Amino acid sequence: MTAETPIPPVPPSRERPRDRIPMYGEEFAADPHRLYDEMRLHGPVAPVELSPGVEATLVVGYDAALEVLRDPGTFPKDPSRWEKTVPAECPVLPMMGSRPNALLTDGEVHARLRSAVNDGLARVDSIALREYVENSADRLLDEFAGATEADLVGQYARALPLLVFLQMFGCPQEIGDRLVYGMSGIFDGRDPEEANAVLIQSILELVKLKRERPGADVTSWIMAHPVRLDDEEMAHQLILLMGAGTEPQQNLIANGLRLLLSDDRFAGDLSGGSLPVEDALDEILWTDPPMANYGITYPTRDVDFAGHRLPADKPVVISFSAANNDPSRATAGRTGNRAHLAWSAGPHTCPAKGHARLIASVAIEKLLDRLPEMELAVPVEELRWRPGPFHRALESLPVRFPQAR
Repeated sequence: MTAETPIPPVPPSRERPRDRIPMYGEEFAADPHRLYDEMRLHGPVAPVELSPGVEATLVVGYDAALEVLRDPGTFPKDPSRWEKTVPAECPVLPMMGSRPNALLTDGEVHARLRSAVNDGLARVDSIALREYVENSADRLLDEFAGATEADLVGQYARALPLLVFLQMFGCPQEIGDRLVYGMSGIFDGRDPEEANAVLIQSILELVKLKRERPGADVTSWIMAHPVRLDDEEMAHQLILLMGAGTEPQQNLIANGLRLLLSDDRFAGDLSGGSLPVEDALDEILWTDPPMANYGITYPTRDVDFAGHRLPADKPVVISFSAANNDPSRATAGRTGNRAHLAWSAGPHTCPAKGHARLIASVAIEKLLDRLPEMELAVPVEELRWRPGPFHRALESLPVRFPQAR
């Protein structure tokens, strides 16, 4: 390079990243993948803020994520030491604070709780579950069958998992409505203290009800398990399952529908009667998993990891989304590829991933079967996403379709 040759500007991808990148607010909600790219300039892990003043490390590399998820000895789940350092009104505390459930424990305690959850879920009949979803879908679709437009989040994806959950867990509607209010408030960080109180109170009502009147449902099956969970343990396992079974489930359905309606690789097949739903779900679980960032751990000592010093008792969060899209793991075809981390990995892998996928695929197939000519009512880039560090959630999914069918 001669003295006369101009020095090329530094490409944006090589600019120095911010010291700590915020994961709350509109910027992150609108385009998290752009911020994941900025985080990668730090390496496989990056310093972030989950909410104002709440510092954490986000794991954005695929191999690094697997290493953390498979090593509970170095990266345990217990948040009790960390939560003493944050105020009670911290908006992410309800999603991160101590609960005696199968997700936030390790060792023998985890094994005991996980065995009851696994065995309860294993008794769910897949044929019956498919019927739950189909019946719930028909009920919701009947409500806007004569319209020319609909919001598939508010009128379908958000409500359907609740209806299925109520049947699976033997939960009355009036308790279920409050459960969803509390859980969605926790995910959004909207008045988290009130949301958490509503959630716990409604769950305890369900536990009391099933103690008195057990039935052929997941709540009663877990309750009857030989490990004999007490009421508090039951409540926290149900909160865990409820959290995984409603909010992330609605996001999986909505995000799958968004892809099918907006991506030419899928949308072109819909009117011809081909429903590539499973392919679309594979794509979404790789690119925009419904729980984008979670799998939180808390090292009990300072750990040197991936070129960074991870401080003791500070949260280390797994970005399932960023890890799945790690450029070093790029692959041309993801159809049928289930090596993504959307369900986590290691001893805390999601125990209900088969149920979740079945619910989403049946819900989407049913909708496309009844409304095959629907289309997005706005350009896909105008869709808005709900803020929050953990989920990948659309605010709405407006569609239009012919009135006469």
